[in-house]
Formats: sequence, structure tokens, C-alpha cells
Amino acid sequence: MGACRSVWRLGGCARLVSAWIGALLLGSSLALPPPATCPKGVSPMNLIQTQYQSIPRADAGFMSGVVQSFLHTVQPNPFPKDLLVKFVEKRGNIYDDKKTIKEVLLYEVGFLVCAAIGIVYIILMPLVGFCLACCRCCGYCGGHMYQEQTKAVHCHRRGLYWATLLTTLVILAGNICMFFTNQLLKVSVEDSSVELSNRLGNLQTYLTAVPHQIDSVLIESNKTVDEVTRSLNDIGPLLGREIQRSLEGPLNPALKSVSDIAKVVNRTSVLLVGLNSTLTQLQSDVTVVQANVSSVRDSINSTLRYPDCNGCSAYQSELERLTFDTTITIPSLNELQSAVDDVTKANLNSKVKEGEYLFASIPQRVTNDTRDMVQNVKQQLEVIKRQISLVKGYIPVSALSKISDTLGEAQRYIDMYSPQAEWVEMIRWGVGIILSCVVLLVVVCNLLGLFLGLVGLSPQDDPTERSGTANCAGTFLMAGAGLSFLFSWLFMLVVLILFLLGGNVYTLVCQPWRSGQLLQFVDTPGLIPGFNLREILGLKSNLPLIEVYNECEQNRPLWTTFHLYELIDLNDLLNVSKYKEEIQQQFDSNEIKLPTITLLTPEIRKQLHSFSDMVHDADISSVTQQIKIISSINLTEIAGMLDQLATVQNNTGIQKRLTQEAEDLRGIQSGIVTTIIPQLTQLNSNIYALSVVASEINGTVGDVLNKVGTAQDFLNTNTTQIVKAASRGFLDCQMGYFTKYADWANLTITQQIGRCGPVAEAVDSAEVVVCSNMVESLNAFWFSLGWCMIFLVPSIIFSIKLAKFYRRMKHSDVYENHIAMNILPQAQVKPY
Repeated sequence: MGACRSVWRLGGCARLVSAWIGALLLGSSLALPPPATCPKGVSPMNLIQTQYQSIPRADAGFMSGVVQSFLHTVQPNPFPKDLLVKFVEKRGNIYDDKKTIKEVLLYEVGFLVCAAIGIVYIILMPLVGFCLACCRCCGYCGGHMYQEQTKAVHCHRRGLYWATLLTTLVILAGNICMFFTNQLLKVSVEDSSVELSNRLGNLQTYLTAVPHQIDSVLIESNKTVDEVTRSLNDIGPLLGREIQRSLEGPLNPALKSVSDIAKVVNRTSVLLVGLNSTLTQLQSDVTVVQANVSSVRDSINSTLRYPDCNGCSAYQSELERLTFDTTITIPSLNELQSAVDDVTKANLNSKVKEGEYLFASIPQRVTNDTRDMVQNVKQQLEVIKRQISLVKGYIPVSALSKISDTLGEAQRYIDMYSPQAEWVEMIRWGVGIILSCVVLLVVVCNLLGLFLGLVGLSPQDDPTERSGTANCAGTFLMAGAGLSFLFSWLFMLVVLILFLLGGNVYTLVCQPWRSGQLLQFVDTPGLIPGFNLREILGLKSNLPLIEVYNECEQNRPLWTTFHLYELIDLNDLLNVSKYKEEIQQQFDSNEIKLPTITLLTPEIRKQLHSFSDMVHDADISSVTQQIKIISSINLTEIAGMLDQLATVQNNTGIQKRLTQEAEDLRGIQSGIVTTIIPQLTQLNSNIYALSVVASEINGTVGDVLNKVGTAQDFLNTNTTQIVKAASRGFLDCQMGYFTKYADWANLTITQQIGRCGPVAEAVDSAEVVVCSNMVESLNAFWFSLGWCMIFLVPSIIFSIKLAKFYRRMKHSDVYENHIAMNILPQAQVKPY
């Protein structure tokens, strides 16, 4: 038995050594648990996309190509920036500066030539018309109603007919263009106020959106700081839970194993109590049975010794079997009970609860130990929040607000004067309709003359006998010529005025506007008093308007458009590392002291070893053998032998004694069956349960001591490192929020805030409204009117010549046999 105990102890020591070596080998992996996933936190939202009203696109205007080609021919000179600068600087007072006047005349030479032609047209047309009318009244210039009939008269008529028709169709085409361009100009002017208001509204929307976008960046910074502040307020649950997660790997199995062995000890204690109780009761009952059996055996022995007892001597040897002298004992039961009592007094469940309580108190301990550090870090976060809010001060928000107010004032003026502009436009449109209708009247007269002449003229008729239809044709042609002489010079005056106005607006405003030269001109220093983009926006370097426009045309953000990187070092402001260093110092200077968790004291471990040894040394097989011996005793057989012996006796006294003694044995046997045997069964059951528990205890105690030893070594050697690693991970997680925000803020400020594409679109749309729609429609109208006026000259000539072939003549001219015979009136002699 001692050898077995020594072997078991050597095995237990070997298992402890193995557990210690395993703890050393696994220490590094247990001390460095995998980092926990950092909570997602608040994701920075994307900037709200501003909705703008639709912008008209520049379409190829009606006749714009032809008109622009004509204007480029008239004015091939480049944009006169220097000349305009002089003109503005002198406020238009250049009358005494001959050099400047000469430069102006040289630049406008194309317009001056065209104006001279127009003036000649305006002077000559009424003069020629007047002279022609006087000449015809005197019988000349076709006024004499006589047409010479020649061989080629019909050929001349046909040629003049087709020439007049072609000229009239050309004028009709120009007249159609007049109607169309006049309507286009009306629509453009009517829509211009709405479109310009929309463009100004888009600019105001943009200027209003920029501060909101900046505020959204600052709001996100506040959200980030608030998120970190919430994490600091919850540092106990967050950091404490992370520490718990690192410790629970080895700790939980150890606590569970101690809880399991406590249950085993409790079961063993209960079994031992039941076993002792059963043994005590059994031993008491056995003692009684033994006394009864001894008393009956003495009585039988006395009876068998009577001389009158027949054949009794043969049963003397059977009396030796009549005994109940037996006891049931369990070796080392007291030692086992003592070991169980020692372990029970150690109260393993309280040790488990103590370990669980200390483990659960880690978050509160973290909260208590980091209270001062959290307050210091919160103050540092407020400093960070104030530093980030400085971004708004470097962006010219106030200047943008002033520009927005100015645009609002301009929009109010547009809304105020829009009704007057529409009224003036209605008058202009009516005048254009009248001009177009007068030209159309000339065209109608020509076409009616051509149609009626074609229908009513008979080539064989004598010129004096032409039909009324043909005569009406000639009258319409003459009416068209008369209307042309009457109104063409006035219309040419309109053409001249609109040509000088629209042509110069196109060449001096629209063309340089599209090429960007106009912005360069406006950006000339000192041209506009008080206009300096650098001073208005508070920038460091001069910023040309054309550069701003080009940047906005590519929809660049304000950061690059206004060179804001010269005002603020955004990388330094959003440098998370410098904030992290300060906060890291706060974390490093703070020490989190976790409670010392002792799973099992050395004394308890020794008691568990003793308990395991006692269970292992308990000799249960001998108890089972004793139970079998007691169970095999049967007094009924001896009682039967006494009954047989009583039947052969002659002495009734002996016979009665033997019979009574047999009954006494049967009574004792009955008592054994009803009292001793159930207790033996219960004892056997307890012994079996104890053997089952004993078989589990040897492995359970060893496993408990292995796990407890590993966990205790882990706690003793790695707790400090785990706390530091968890604190570092917590800090990295919180600073990760700042890093994420800094990256987002840097990207948003430098690439998204204030994308000024709407500004370029507003400038382009203003050019579309003013130039592509209004100016080009105006230029197309005067070009169409001038086109008609130019072709009125050949129309007059052809119409007057063709009218003589249709009108009824007063004098005849007959062409016969190639000899013209003039029929003249007979001369009459007046009496004196």
C-alpha cells in the first residue's frame, strides 16, 4: 500500500512539472493575446451635394456662323486691351488725345467703312428715288408710255422676269430670317431675367453651401471628439473587458476545474457521511444479533448435553457453525474522512467565487485607477477641438458672405426692372414686326406683279391693248419699287445703328468673353477701383481672375483655387501623431493596479494531494468481501437440523427445548433478513458510489492542479504586460478615430469643399444668355435686314424695267418685216 502511495505521488509530481514546463512554453502566446477588433465608431458622413438649377447650354445660334464670319472680316484686329485701359482710365475723355483717337479709328476702320457705305446708301436712296420720280414725271426715265418693239423684246422680258424673281426670293429669304430672329430676340430677352436670376441663385446657393460644408467638417470633428470622450467615460467597461478577455483564456478553465473538484469533494463528503451512518447502524444491529446468536447457541449446547437426549452428541460439531461473530471495517476510513474534512473546510467554492469576483471587478478597478488620467485627456481633447475649429478662420467665409449679399442685391434689381425691360422689349419686337412686314409688303408686291404678269400678258397683244391683269402686274412692280425707295433708307439707318451696336458688343465683349481675354482685362490692376481679389478674400498672393475661372471650369475645390494652402498648414493642424504623443504620455504615466488573484494556496493544494492519496489508498475490496460473508450466513439450516433432532427424542422436555431453540434461530434469521441485509445493500451501494468517485478523483485532482498552476503562473508573470498591451490597444483604437477623421477632413477640405464648378457655369451661362442668345439674335436681325436692303437695289432696277413690259402703253410701236413702223398721231394745223 505504501509503495502504491509513493508511486502515485511521483506521478503527481511529474504532472506538476509537466504543467509548469507547458506554462513556460505557452507563456508568450498567452501573454500576447490577439488584439480585439476596434469598435467601428462614428463614420464621417459625406458632404451633402448641393442641388443647382439647370443651366442652358450654348447652342449654335441661328445664322451665327454667317454673322460671325462677316464680323470677323469687318473686325480682324485682336482685342484692344491697352486701348480700352486708356479709355477707362481717362473715363472716355479722349477728345484731346489725338494718338488715342487715331488708335480708335484704326481699330474701328472696318466698322467705319461699313458705316460709310451705309451712310452713302441712306443718302443716295431717297435722292435717287426723288430724281427718278421727277424724271418720270417729265416723261423721261420710262415715264413716256411708249415701248419700242424689237426682235429681242420677249427675251429681254424673260430675262428681267427671272432676275426680278430671283432677287425677290433672296429678299424673301432675308425677310423670313428677320421674322425668325426678331422672335428669337424677343424670347431671349423675356427669358434673360429668369435665367440670370437662376444663375445668381446658383451662385448664392454655392456661396451659402461653402460655410455649411466647412461647418459639417467641424461638426464631424466634434463627433469624433465626443466619440473618444464617450470611450474615455466608458474606459472601465471597454479597457477592463479587453483585459478580462486576455485573462479569461487560462483563468476560466482553472476556476471551472476548481468548481468541479469542489463538487467532487462535496459528493465524497456526502458519501462518507452516509457510509459512516450505515456502518454505525449496521455495527449496532450486528452486535445485537451476535448476542442473540450466542444466547441461543449456549441454550442448544446445554440441551444437547442432557443424558436423555438421543443422538445429540452427533450435533455437537454443528454448533461450531452457529456463530455471527463478524465485523465490517474500512481501512483508512478515518484518514479519508479527515482529508475530506480538511478540503471541505478550505471551502473551494468560496475560492472560486473570490476569483470570479476579483475577475469581475477589473472594469471598476480600471475606472478607479484611470479617473485622473481621463480628466487630463478630456482637457487635451478640448484643446484638439479648438485647434481644428481654427480651420474656418483661415477660409474667407465673411468675404463669400459679402459677395452673396451683393449678388442678392443684383437679383433684386433684376426682379425690380424686369417688367420695364419686358415692356421695352415688347415695343422693340413690335417695331421689328413692322419692319419685317414692310419688307414683306415689297416682296408681296413683286410676287403679285410677277404672278399677274405671267398670267395676264399675251405676247401677241399690242402694248396699247394689254389686259388689265397685265397692267396690274406692272402697277404692283412699280409699287414695290416705290415702297423700296420710300423706306429702304430708313431701314438702312436702323441697320447702321444696330450694326455698330451689336457688332462692337460682339467683338469687344462676347468674343473676348469666350476666349478669356475679357477676364484678363477686368483683372487689370486699378481698372476697377477697390477691386483686388487678394485683398477681398484675404489671400497671400495675387490671384488672376482667369486662373480662378480656369480652376472653376475644372470644378476644383477652394483649397487649390484660392491657394488656401498658403494660409494654413493643414497637414500640421490635422497631424494626429503630435496629439497622440501627448495623450500617450498621459496613459504611460497612469498605472492600473489589478487585484492579485490567488486561485489555490499551497496549503489547499497540499490538502488536495492528501485527499487524492487517501481516496487512492482506501481498500474497498475487503469491505465487499466482508459484506459477502455476512450475507452468506443462514441460521435456518441449523434450525431445520434441530427440528429433525426433536422428532427422535423420547423426552418431551428435551423435544420442546429443541423445538423452541429452532424457533429462536428462525426468529434471529428473520431479523437478519429484515434488518441486516438492507443495511448491507445500502452499504454496498455507498461503497460502489465511493469507488466511482475515487476513480474520478485521481484524474480530476491532477487536472485541477495542472490548470490552476498554469493559470496562476500566467497571472503572476503576464498580468502587467496584458494591462499595458490592452491600454496601448485602447489608445490606438481611440486615436484611430482621429486618424480616420483627419484623413477624411484632409480629403474633404482639399478636394471637396467649395468645388467652384457652379461659378464657372454661372459665368458661362451668363455669356450664353447675353451673347449667344441676345447679341447673336440682334446681330442676326440687322444682318437679315441689311441683306434685304442690299438686294432692294437690284430689285428696284429689275422691277421698274420689267413693269414696262406689263403696263398698258399709250403709244404703239409695230414691228413688221424687220422694219419698225411707228404709228404717230396725225398733225393738226391750228388756225391763226
